[in-house]
Amino acid sequence: MSQTAKSAPLGRGLSALFGDADTSYKAAVPQASAFAADKNQPPKTLPIGQLQPGAYQPRHVFDKDTIDELAASIRERGILQPLLVRPLAGSKDLFEIIAGERRWRAAQLAGVHEVPVVVREISDREALEFGLIENVQRQDLSPLEEAEGYRRLLDEFRHTQEDLAKIVGKSRSHIANMMRLLNLPAAVKQLIEKGELSAGHARALVTAKNPLELAERIIREGMNVRQAEALAKQEAENPQIHKKKNATVAADANTVALEKDLSQATGLKVNIHAQGKAGSVTLHYQNLEQLDDLIKRLRA
Repeated sequence: MSQTAKSAPLGRGLSALFGDADTSYKAAVPQASAFAADKNQPPKTLPIGQLQPGAYQPRHVFDKDTIDELAASIRERGILQPLLVRPLAGSKDLFEIIAGERRWRAAQLAGVHEVPVVVREISDREALEFGLIENVQRQDLSPLEEAEGYRRLLDEFRHTQEDLAKIVGKSRSHIANMMRLLNLPAAVKQLIEKGELSAGHARALVTAKNPLELAERIIREGMNVRQAEALAKQEAENPQIHKKKNATVAADANTVALEKDLSQATGLKVNIHAQGKAGSVTLHYQNLEQLDDLIKRLRA
């Protein structure tokens, strides 16, 4: 199959390939899978050493704690769902993982020597599609990993945004908005990957002239998405006013040190907003117990 030729939408996604009734893979689109004819082929087992990560895996970061938890589950119950693999080009005995790399990694930690697999002849484009389907439907990808997966399907395999919307069960606007994140500076992308900045906050910064400055202010002041959008709009309409405000409220080294001292003393997140000689101090509590403890300290 040509890598650039278009195939039918993937329909029920990975469950159609596995031929099972696993409801964790919900339908992306109502059409039948192009691979449904192969669904009666039973899984088989392969040694761990004959498998290797897929070149088209959209996930780049694997959370260690999650892998450890999955390894513990595998020790107790085994691997409940087979991995989807394809023969590795140029090799008789090796296979490339299309879906299930996390299970493969956890199986190694659990000391498992063989894993159940379903072997399919799948093109490069379909390998990336299935990887996206599995991870997007399970909400396993970071915003940037998801966006990069969409970009590769568009650039390398000549998909359209309409195609992608059908394949992964997302709206065209969602795909377009996610891909806009790839235009942000590397420093802002790092904030997204660390979880300090959400995709919603980041989208508001795509057209900003100073996205990193705005991102740092959004994080520092604990803004919600609407406030971030308003800030970006304010900068676009009058960048001079924004620069003046930003210079006024920017936390210097002494302010940051004070925030850390107060945070250690109270056990709460603390923000200091300086405006000349005046300003404000904000303490963030997560539950009523923390609030009660703070009140008791202040009364004492």
